[in-house]
Amino acid sequence: MSTSFTKSARFLFFLVITAFLNFHTTLARRLIQGTTNHSLVLGLRHSRTTLLIPKSLSVGSNAKVQSESFAMMEPLRAVRDGYLIPLYLGTPPQVIQVYMDTGSDLTWVPCGNNLSFDCLDCDDYRDNKLTAGFSPSHSSSSARDLCNSSFCIDIHSSDNYIDPCAMAGCSLSNLVKSSCSRPCPSFAYTYGAGGVVTGVLTRDTIRVHENIDVSPNLTREISKFSFGCVGSSYREPIGIAGFGRGTLSLPSQLGLLRKGFSHCFLPFKFANNPNITSPLVIGDLAVLSGHEENLQFTPMLKSPILYPNYYYIGLEAITVGNSSSSEVPLSLREFDSHGNGGMLIDSGTTYTHLPEPIYSQLLSTLRSVISYPRAQDMEMRTGFDLCYKIPYTSDGNNNTSREDHDFLPSITFHFLNNASLVLSGGSHFYAMGAPSNAKVVKCLLFQSMEDSDYGPAGVFGSFQQQNVKVVYDLEKERIGFQPTECASAAVSHGLDNRKP
Repeated sequence: MSTSFTKSARFLFFLVITAFLNFHTTLARRLIQGTTNHSLVLGLRHSRTTLLIPKSLSVGSNAKVQSESFAMMEPLRAVRDGYLIPLYLGTPPQVIQVYMDTGSDLTWVPCGNNLSFDCLDCDDYRDNKLTAGFSPSHSSSSARDLCNSSFCIDIHSSDNYIDPCAMAGCSLSNLVKSSCSRPCPSFAYTYGAGGVVTGVLTRDTIRVHENIDVSPNLTREISKFSFGCVGSSYREPIGIAGFGRGTLSLPSQLGLLRKGFSHCFLPFKFANNPNITSPLVIGDLAVLSGHEENLQFTPMLKSPILYPNYYYIGLEAITVGNSSSSEVPLSLREFDSHGNGGMLIDSGTTYTHLPEPIYSQLLSTLRSVISYPRAQDMEMRTGFDLCYKIPYTSDGNNNTSREDHDFLPSITFHFLNNASLVLSGGSHFYAMGAPSNAKVVKCLLFQSMEDSDYGPAGVFGSFQQQNVKVVYDLEKERIGFQPTECASAAVSHGLDNRKP
């Protein structure tokens, strides 16, 4: 009897302790992982039809840097490349896929009540009349933003808060009284490589759904989200979710930009795979991961004059293999008196762009240490500056027995504060096609920054961010890097639905 009672008591005690621990573990996890609405974990789907062809990159006034491409010759065609986020806009919700872009603020969607919008110089999408992503007339909660809203003032880059209302035709008496409630005037938003979108600023309900195992029903909702309803564009066929630091950006309006965000881009081999997505964490969980000791942080540079809402870092040197480091121009480490310089980190730019003379020095160093034959015909076809015929070995079942990137030297970026990042295999050279005769042609996916004294001195593109956890710690004004197997990170976040 006493023995039975003792066992029962122990069992009950065990249940109480287990329940207690489970409660506190769940509570702690929820506090971190966002059931308090301080974090969201989303999946980014990499969309790419084929390899982009490079184009010179320049930065113009009131523009963001963005990698754009054009078709130089067949069969390589120009397409928009990036990582897509699903947005649920309107009442009832309309699902819109947009690209994540850390190099801009505005979130915009292809828009039109006639279910089409005009896209100029978008031949690779077959027709300049493309299907619109969002129809305001089919949403009961859609409304034009007003000329006196902070978002309208922001989109028109006005130092005078009454300017947009004056543009809208408000009378002087109403301007003085701040009583004008006319719609915000149409805007034109410019991108660095020549892309332009025009539209009207719209308010509507937005829902962002988290689709992970730990909190599958978590939704962040804003009833009056401000975004661009774009009816026509130039070289911009797909909408964009701005992740800059401005008030218009998606995380800023979601109220999750105080801490920051992080992403882990899957390698390009996972492009267009619907069963696995790249982890994007917004809010507290992005920084409070408990693995800061494995991250190398570099200070976030902030230009007080040009593009203050974008993310800059300072590059000090570049190392190829075991060679000595090459110092980079001072312009990549700091801003000049006009706010020019620094290296922009941008998910909307595919390739890393470096200024002269460091770009030519990098090419020279690579040529001196790589002994494989050049594929100059591919260089002429694609516009890339270095292409090589690399040995390719297989076990006979189309399984590579040795990764071909092992034959190429590593490239290491050295940032300010002694933060170093070794580019992962396959994120500097990339195969241009299938292997042939035990060889595969690979090209260096870096580009020269067009000579300009205006804007950023260089850009750290998304291709070089593959298999790297990138943390934007906005509270401490720093950016962290950690080489990571992003496919494993997707599994840990419940973002991998592939069959075993």
